[in-house]
Amino acid sequence: MAGDLAVRPLQPTIGAEISGVDLRYPLTDEVRDQIRATILKYKVVFFRDQELTREEHEAFARRFGPLYPHPSGPKAPLNDSAGRATSIHRIAAADFKDYERARATADADENWDAYHTDTSWRLVPTWGAVLRAVTLPDIGGDTIWVDAGLAYNALSDDVKERLAGRHVTHDFRDALNAVGYDYPIVSHPVVRVHRETGEKILWVNFTQHPSILGLDRSESRELLTLVLDQYRKPEHQVRFSWRPGSVAFWDNRATVHYAVRNYGDFPRVLERILIAEEPLYADL
Repeated sequence: MAGDLAVRPLQPTIGAEISGVDLRYPLTDEVRDQIRATILKYKVVFFRDQELTREEHEAFARRFGPLYPHPSGPKAPLNDSAGRATSIHRIAAADFKDYERARATADADENWDAYHTDTSWRLVPTWGAVLRAVTLPDIGGDTIWVDAGLAYNALSDDVKERLAGRHVTHDFRDALNAVGYDYPIVSHPVVRVHRETGEKILWVNFTQHPSILGLDRSESRELLTLVLDQYRKPEHQVRFSWRPGSVAFWDNRATVHYAVRNYGDFPRVLERILIAEEPLYADL
């Protein structure tokens, strides 16, 4: 159900707040298409004051494509009010402690700032994600999204030339193996072309052991550092402060994001649904 859908940009190229729609109710095709067009333009959109149940969260996300249940979610899936398993994946501060322990023992070359995109470890990653606030600290715990197209455009011509045609690894095996799921290491172009907009996207997941294929370790690290430098620039970012009832919906193909973990031991919880991309490879 919608009244007058309103879009308020938060930054020139990334981030917009949408109001005038109640996500508890089924979307008309017109409103769905407006939301999707806004996501393609601004890469990530935000809704406020949306007190959704898990059923409503799933119903909203499903209007944008098939849902993808993430294999590293809890072995006992999150259920809706009727006891049915959902495609919802919990994003909890408590679970992040395992990642922090692994990071503490990793090689220094692996300790990158954790800018990432979801399911880039798949040959065909999910296109969208809908994240809903559940349990929030009083202050802190923002999330930063990066316009990865703007990040690419800001590279020097020399660096663009050095990255052209290069592929980077996305290796999520540690987390997947821990839940009994096997998937090979994949690589994607460092510079991807967005399937719908045609924009060139600087696309590296710094949580998944990135290494640029065909380069020695030092040159790979040099180029990855230049990528990360673009992600870190405030001019390429939008920063979102969560509050109860907040929902974020973003295009995984056009962004990377970073969770700001500055809330101590507070048991922060959000719940995420991933939306599958259209099949791109008919034989796989």
